[in-house]
Amino acid sequence: MHNFKVKLIAEIGWNHMGDIELAEKMIQSAALNGADICKFQTWNEKNLKSGDWDKDGRREVYKKAQLSIDDHKKLIQICKSYNVEFLTSVFNIKDIQFLKKLNLKMIKIPSHEIYNLKLIEKCISAFNKVLISTGASYWNELETLSKNIDLSKAVFMHCVSSYPCPIEKVNLPRLILMKNFTNNFGYSGHFTGIDDAIAAICLGAIYVEKHFTIDRSLAGRDNKFALLPKDLNRINLFRKNFCQMNTDLGKDLQECEKDTYKNYRGRWSNE
Repeated sequence: MHNFKVKLIAEIGWNHMGDIELAEKMIQSAALNGADICKFQTWNEKNLKSGDWDKDGRREVYKKAQLSIDDHKKLIQICKSYNVEFLTSVFNIKDIQFLKKLNLKMIKIPSHEIYNLKLIEKCISAFNKVLISTGASYWNELETLSKNIDLSKAVFMHCVSSYPCPIEKVNLPRLILMKNFTNNFGYSGHFTGIDDAIAAICLGAIYVEKHFTIDRSLAGRDNKFALLPKDLNRINLFRKNFCQMNTDLGKDLQECEKDTYKNYRGRWSNE
């Protein structure tokens, strides 16, 4: 048995645009292609402050894609039926109470809210594990955060908040530096391909999250750069092989090498 596990998160987010039947198709496909967790996003458009989104149509998108309490309950049951865990990102303290009542054990803090210490502290108190995306933050903000929360319940997720993220901007050295805070670190990637996810697995990420869709022509920005089922499956196959290759068999000779040891060593003269 390998001595560690890597959890794959399919970030469905709001790719469903409020269509629960479409969300179920995405959950089913993600589960069939290796996802352990399907992640969504929880918000209420009424809590959105005024801004440019009032003029460019984004508020209507938020309103259409938001999930009701009943939607959350349906999605949780759908996830259970496909043997994957339901996860969601929370943007507002007001939503913590009802999410807690849904018996969720884990929650996600999106990069936009990493500055929101009050939100993070309340999530740390309410849930067993809190995944925290670290995109769009200065390093000193992470240092301050690490000193003010219970790190045993937190997982820092290296993230570059660029949609999509160019390969030369992925900045994996920053992921490695997460070890300064905790060995429980992960990766939330926005690169269109799978190489960043594979690299994160190799570097020790215990959670790897990638945006996921079943059709890149669907409405919404995130569908355009999300992984397709075949891409998620490739990461899953690599994850399985990587974990097997990291099976700890000790430092000494293995049984499978004994024939070579006994019958092939010393066959050639040194003279």
